[in-house]
Amino acid sequence: MDINTSELCDVYADSIDVVDPIFTNYGGAFSYAGEVTTIKCFEDRGLVDKVLATNGIGKVLVIDGGGSLRRALIDTDNMQLAVDNGWEGIVCYGAVRDVDLLDEFDIGIHALNAIPVSAESREIGDLDIAVNFAGVTLLPEDFVYADGTGIILSPEPLDVEA
Repeated sequence: MDINTSELCDVYADSIDVVDPIFTNYGGAFSYAGEVTTIKCFEDRGLVDKVLATNGIGKVLVIDGGGSLRRALIDTDNMQLAVDNGWEGIVCYGAVRDVDLLDEFDIGIHALNAIPVSAESREIGDLDIAVNFAGVTLLPEDFVYADGTGIILSPEPLDVEA
């Protein structure tokens, strides 16, 4: 699916929120969109791995990692899980690693930055709760639309053909 966030902003200016431009695109998919599933965790990727092992067709995983750049929540192992289970994309308010390989996966990945150190995997955190970062509050069942220009959020699905 080709998403153009600039055009969506022009059409839906009164009904969307724009995520602050603090993210870098690391994935192999140029654009992506889907219904939001949220995780709130801090330097622990256990819930990330657990959720990415479930059906992600039509969904975008939004991870509130507290903005930590000390431990990576995303790497090639959980990206393979995401691709195998049909996830559309991931927005990570935290760090990734293996960046030289992440663009080989056909999935969108936005994160703050990269670090080579992996997070622990104890499954500590919360699932499907409101998360707040980058100037927006993201709720489970909201919709995220992302491309190289930015990330937008809508409470309802948008007509991307508009």
